[in-house]
Amino acid sequence: MKNQLIIFNSQFQNLHERSCEIIERTPHEKLFWQPGKIDAPFPSNSCGEYVLQSAGAVEQTFNGITAKLWDNPFEWTLPEALSSGTLILEYLSEVEETRRRGFAFFQSDADLSRELPAPEKLTTIFELLLATFAAAENLQGRALAIFRLFSKEKLLNR
Repeated sequence: MKNQLIIFNSQFQNLHERSCEIIERTPHEKLFWQPGKIDAPFPSNSCGEYVLQSAGAVEQTFNGITAKLWDNPFEWTLPEALSSGTLILEYLSEVEETRRRGFAFFQSDADLSRELPAPEKLTTIFELLLATFAAAENLQGRALAIFRLFSKEKLLNR
């Protein structure tokens, strides 16, 4: 049976690869297209914005784990700052490197039961990783839904 760290690491790596693929396959003119501008009963961001938010959730958690910096990366992940697929892919690579450094802190599954002063309260690393992955995957799923509004292309990692 795989241990929990290996499973978490694999899931976060797959999340990164899917985000990269979404960005690589999204035409530049559709990267920040917002279907919410049409008459919709719910707010909607663009494919690019959802990928950035997904990566931002991962970055925030792993900066918190490695450096106790729980800042929301919202300010430096705005479409104005990351205005092209190339810039977004560079940011995704930086987030993946931050995540890898974070996983290097863990020696065994026992580390997952340690508590951290996460952004709002003490929480176990397990709970923090699970909540982060769930939030990031949800945001990525929204990006994929937007992608499918303008493309019939099948993604390899989904």
